[in-house]
Amino acid sequence: MSFTVRPEVAKDVEGIRKVHIAAFPTAAEADLVERLRDDHDSEISLVAEQAGWIVGHVLLSRMQVVGDGVPIFALGLAPVAVLPEQQRTGIGSMLIRGALALAREAEEEMIFVLGDTDYYGRFGFSAAIATPFASPYACPYLMALALNDMVMPASGQAAYASAFARLGDS
Repeated sequence: MSFTVRPEVAKDVEGIRKVHIAAFPTAAEADLVERLRDDHDSEISLVAEQAGWIVGHVLLSRMQVVGDGVPIFALGLAPVAVLPEQQRTGIGSMLIRGALALAREAEEEMIFVLGDTDYYGRFGFSAAIATPFASPYACPYLMALALNDMVMPASGQAAYASAFARLGDS
């Protein structure tokens, strides 16, 4: 069955929450989406819709990133979720590709993600690109993608939206 990827609208909020609750073992990611939305840090939010139902969601939020002392327009990709019965059908990939395209159109310079290197590497994310940036999340799973031919800085700092620091709080 086919699906459509489109921007989130107000009527999608409940369906988005249901997708995240179904896709993850706790409500932490669903709560994160709501906090990012409430804090006005949500920049790109796409849903996958199938037969009138929300089956997937991706969110990119504003980050505070500086490279070589200069602010960089950057977003954090998280969370992304697809209903368990719809996983491995290409929905997550389509959501991510759609979000990356919108970020490029918006002239964002970088996107960061914390996740599986094999999965996100398919979209061009690389731990090597994230390495120069000091971050509380610095580890081999922190990756970045440079957009629009940006020149990579030698050093910098990358901070996710404040809602990430409360991930898992009730």
